Amino acid sequence: MSAVDALAGPATRATARPHRLVSTRLFRSELQLIFGRRRNWAGLAVLAVVPIIIAIAVYYAAPAPGEGPPFLASITSNGLFVALAALTAELPLFLPLAVAAISGDAIAGEANLGTLRYLLTVPVHRSRLLAVKFGAIVVFCFAATLVVAVTGTVIGLILFPAGEVTLLSGTQIGFGASVWRLLLVCGYISICLAALGAIGLFISTLTEQPIGAMIGLATLTITSQILDAVPQLSAIHPYLFTHYWLAFGDLLRDPIATESIGKGLTSAAAYTAVFGALAWARFSGRDVSS
Repeated sequence: MSAVDALAGPATRATARPHRLVSTRLFRSELQLIFGRRRNWAGLAVLAVVPIIIAIAVYYAAPAPGEGPPFLASITSNGLFVALAALTAELPLFLPLAVAAISGDAIAGEANLGTLRYLLTVPVHRSRLLAVKFGAIVVFCFAATLVVAVTGTVIGLILFPAGEVTLLSGTQIGFGASVWRLLLVCGYISICLAALGAIGLFISTLTEQPIGAMIGLATLTITSQILDAVPQLSAIHPYLFTHYWLAFGDLLRDPIATESIGKGLTSAAAYTAVFGALAWARFSGRDVSS
């Protein structure tokens, strides 16, 4: 089922309704398309499995301080750190792959199925369709991040103690405040992934093969992270879209360190604007008649 299937039935009535209502219905159908596919649910399930594996592994073999990825050694003191450790572990690869699968399929998938030209006759303006597609990608970014965080929190609180959390600055905060900090972390990561989704949406307008768009975005993400790890290329590091992804650690300080967070949000906004504009320029002139 594609987005056009949900709209093709009442298409004649839609022509007499405001475009806003058409876009609202299109947005709902796009979300149903994304969250109605078994493969996307399977991807979310994989994301949810990682924090469970981390929690069980630490439960039976607690790591020494400094051993393993960030936040791993802190799990035994508070179960909320399972969510943070899982987000840190999945951010370099698993979460970007999930976003690549959705954004790469956004336009290329419709073109590959041959439904794109029918979708544009609903009627839906190309700019509005592109905005709806990106809006659905943003929702998925938040959903994927929350799946990891919620699963990690639940399994963490089952296996490990709760209570006050010691921040990276050494300050202790209550459980409620720590949950709020975790939500801020999820919001920041989701915004970074949304910028990645904008890049994927642009790539998706360049091809009719969704798998090609997915691989292209995944390759770009890995390449950016490799370049970010080379000290000799430090001059370009601030301009890489992955450079500030792990800056969410500053949200776990007291007071919150805003410099890197601000730069990360600015970078995400810039990439979203640039690649959103490129996607619009490409899609607005694309021939979808064949």
